[in-house]
Amino acid sequence: MRSIRKRKLLMVIVFFIFTVVYLHYQNNSLSTTKHTIRSNRIAQGFDGYQIVQLSDVHNKSFGKNQSRLIKKVKELNPDLVVVTGDLVDRRKYNDTPILVLMQEMVEIAPVYYVTGNHEWGSGKFDNLEEKLIHLGVHVMRDSHVVISKGEEEIQILGIDDPSINADEHHAEYSIAKWAIEDSLKGMKNKDSFKILLSHRPELLSLYSQFDMDLIFSGHAHGGQFRIPMVGGLVAPNQGILPEYTSGKYSEGNTTMVVSRGLGNSIIPQRLWNRPEIVSVTLSSLVD
Repeated sequence: MRSIRKRKLLMVIVFFIFTVVYLHYQNNSLSTTKHTIRSNRIAQGFDGYQIVQLSDVHNKSFGKNQSRLIKKVKELNPDLVVVTGDLVDRRKYNDTPILVLMQEMVEIAPVYYVTGNHEWGSGKFDNLEEKLIHLGVHVMRDSHVVISKGEEEIQILGIDDPSINADEHHAEYSIAKWAIEDSLKGMKNKDSFKILLSHRPELLSLYSQFDMDLIFSGHAHGGQFRIPMVGGLVAPNQGILPEYTSGKYSEGNTTMVVSRGLGNSIIPQRLWNRPEIVSVTLSSLVD
């Protein structure tokens, strides 16, 4: 009888250890997802152009001084790094890990960044923005830039998260619409390939109205818990069984890539939803 109890206790201990190790793996083991975007609006000079997306870090560290995350990005050898919001977490604000990360990213490739709702929720963005600019990060605030290769180009647009000005009188959809309109002002070649950086994936129908070719977004954390054959379980601003949580989505001629993100916020645990680095290769269909 005593030996049976010992075996049961041992099984409980083994199960507990396995569970702890598995949950740690789900939260901390980095995954890389690769996509190819093909378009006849991508100039030949940008054929094979590599873009790495990081999103929703929420202060998280991957190894000492972000060593594991930095190593993974370097291996992808990007031409460009885009960061789609929530570098920090408003509830446990700590900009040290993300400043270490951004300092290394700008040594790898040009970095373009837009805010998420947590930057605004923290009330500390002005100070963070100053630090990021000092490091050489391009902070995109309802603006656009031209990336050129010889006479060929693509456009990078970036908008603030709409929570910056949202209140009972101004809906986030309208604020995002005005932000995109502002970002397009002064653009000389609107027929070139346009990439929009915006934290919110649930606004895909809005982005497609502006003839955006490619959107990089985050915010949904992959649905936090991913159920096989179903997808993400819950996401902010989308609720239960959200539509936009991970991977590629299309509406008209617009393709949106949604990152599952790297860190956590309210819900501290991921399940079947490891932290994700996204790598996108542009492919020209121009002869």
